[in-house]
Amino acid sequence: MDDISKELKRFPVRVNIDVQWGEMDAAGHVSNVIYLRWFEHARVAYMDNLKYPIVMEDEQDGLPGVILAKQDCKYLFPVTYPDTIALGIRVSGMQEDRFTMHCRMFSRRHGRLVAIANAVMVTYDYRQRRKAPVPDRLSRGIHRLEEPPAAN
Repeated sequence: MDDISKELKRFPVRVNIDVQWGEMDAAGHVSNVIYLRWFEHARVAYMDNLKYPIVMEDEQDGLPGVILAKQDCKYLFPVTYPDTIALGIRVSGMQEDRFTMHCRMFSRRHGRLVAIANAVMVTYDYRQRRKAPVPDRLSRGIHRLEEPPAAN
């Protein structure tokens, strides 16, 4: 098992994304905004894994949505085409009306960490147009997903 695979085992949700030629900028490496798009892709994969709706089309359920309140990204190494980026994402902290998502991005081509990103996700009641407590359904799903696997 390579180092990236070992590192990714620490994350309950993992995603691989192929770098596209058009994602590079005039400097000859992937544009900084693309890393944030990759991070968004990983966040969506995490929420899909929970089976919690991201787009609040079904408001009759009364579930609050999840909105991005803040994000940061530390760029560690330039990525170029061709490459495959392996992302691992997890929830690293939870409060009454928000949770923090932590993501690490690795270059398969270079075998190294290329970026670290964090996001604060706030649960939001679109009907009342204000923050809402994290619903039990979402909280339980996160705790279940984040549980370490049982030892054999």
